[in-house]
Amino acid sequence: MKRRLFLPVLALAFVLAWFLPARAGDTAPKAPRIFFLIGEPEYDTKTTVPAFAKAELEPRGVQSTFSILPSEESNDFPNIDALKDADLLFISVRRHTPLQAQMEAIRAYVASGKPVVGIRTASHAFALRGKDAKPPAGCADWPEFDHEILGGNYHDHYGHGIETWAKIVPAQAQHPVLAGFGPEEFAVTSHLYKNPDLPAWVTPLMTARLATGPEVEPIAWVNTKDNRRVFYTSLGAPEDFAVPQFRKLLLNGVFWAMDRSVPEK
Repeated sequence: MKRRLFLPVLALAFVLAWFLPARAGDTAPKAPRIFFLIGEPEYDTKTTVPAFAKAELEPRGVQSTFSILPSEESNDFPNIDALKDADLLFISVRRHTPLQAQMEAIRAYVASGKPVVGIRTASHAFALRGKDAKPPAGCADWPEFDHEILGGNYHDHYGHGIETWAKIVPAQAQHPVLAGFGPEEFAVTSHLYKNPDLPAWVTPLMTARLATGPEVEPIAWVNTKDNRRVFYTSLGAPEDFAVPQFRKLLLNGVFWAMDRSVPEK
């Protein structure tokens, strides 16, 4: 009698376990997906950024997809279809004009309100040099990307080889992107970009000064206009990736942009 009762009960338990939805705590959170758009030869971010992702992001559960231009002459970014499923767009591009359909995909992603992170030359990622410059046939530019999306105001840079010192903006010491930073200055190797008069809707987080003069420029900020989460830093030279403070800044910026707690270590 007991055996006859046990089998139907076991079968019912199996059916319920198969068809009923799992409780919220029973499933692991979805791994965030980052789409890396890379196209610049000056700072070799085709090497440094994937290495950073492998060392700092992927061990923390991030899935990486890379779209790296095959040559400086190309404007055809591979794997662009994966962008629509990304949780964050990471840009390290310098003066390229993607194919028209690819630019439409980039604009659609940005218009959706999903987060964006840009480093170094992302400030002039899709802007050709010269006001009268036109993109090649079948390609598209976006010269306003720096101002409209990153919240920047790139106006060239200071000279190479000048000692540069960075520090946090004291009023923003509690911002999540600056978690783990103290008030001390630290040296960076990137020649300093000029970004005067940032728009009111961005929050500068870090500045840098030239050791040879009074010049001070913002080098990291966030843009939350229109409920976006955009992080940008003008750092990103190859040597910067060997600076612990830069790696921490970039790691924090990526996680903040994805609206996730920044890693403690």
